[in-house]
Amino acid sequence: MKPETWVIVAGRPEAVPGATLNTPVMPASTYVLGSERIYSRNESTEGWEAFEAMLGGLEGGGAVAFSSGMAACAAVLSQLPTGAHLVLVEDCYQGVAAIAEAGERTHGWRVERLAASDEGWSARASEADMLWLESPSNPLLELADLAGICAAPRRSGTRVVVDNTFATPLLQRPLELGADIVVHSVTKLIGGHSDLLLGAAVASDREEVARLRAIRGRDGATPGMLECFLALRGARTLPLRLRQAQSSARQLAERLEAHPAVGRVRYPGFGTIISFELGDAAAADRACGATRIIRHATSLGGVETSMERRSVHPGQEHIPPGLIRLSVGCEHLDDLWRDLDAALSDEA
Repeated sequence: MKPETWVIVAGRPEAVPGATLNTPVMPASTYVLGSERIYSRNESTEGWEAFEAMLGGLEGGGAVAFSSGMAACAAVLSQLPTGAHLVLVEDCYQGVAAIAEAGERTHGWRVERLAASDEGWSARASEADMLWLESPSNPLLELADLAGICAAPRRSGTRVVVDNTFATPLLQRPLELGADIVVHSVTKLIGGHSDLLLGAAVASDREEVARLRAIRGRDGATPGMLECFLALRGARTLPLRLRQAQSSARQLAERLEAHPAVGRVRYPGFGTIISFELGDAAAADRACGATRIIRHATSLGGVETSMERRSVHPGQEHIPPGLIRLSVGCEHLDDLWRDLDAALSDEA
């Protein structure tokens, strides 16, 4: 089944007379004893299962929903033993970096950072306990050779984890390349409407999926019923939203390249995120505050276009001070460019 069809039909109830077309919100924490459902934190709910079926099918594995993207990342990283060797992409999400720093202090982890494009990743596969990749990375949008890294000889027990939030399974499927776990901030492109917090981890190995479910129940990182409903509803239009936003992103990247106020433009050739640099932090702040259609906001992946200066956030001090991350939404390209061009005009 094609992905455009799968996101529409996956997670639906059985097609019997009188059934709803989609799984409704079921606000239940406790079930009558006598079935496998007892208490929703420990087992699963109909709403979680519908969403997990959709995302698992898209990624080619078993999906486990979490209360946020960070909860999913924390569940994966919590499996590392004392003294583990963890290799992180250099400009990884700052929340993941914070967990790694805490692991260094409390569990003696040896944390190493490599640029996504560094050729040393394949060699680390035979040395480290876990390789944590983003491709494209956030916000420098560097690409990793996922196929080459996943195919490299590994030490027994070494796991390759890929944050696939930016690309989504419509643009790349890391499990097919040999990755062990894929994580998502479902808050972003999959949910797509800036109205929920949700995360997920997807693995092809059934034992790994069972471990992740057990960690979710033990730590209480369970998703909300409404959030799963909204995320599944948002995912129904993911192919349409991605097609529109990606088309605009490609053209905006080309126009930004030619703009006299703009320095380096970072765009990997696919996806909905562009990073571009202005002269300094003050110029970037002025531009972010001057738009009328494009919102000055953090996060990304919504139907609305947003942008922000990334180095303003703690843990992002390594980012060029004038770098703006632009998340392209579904507005008309001409309106977006007029708004962006006007905001940049005083910097030319």
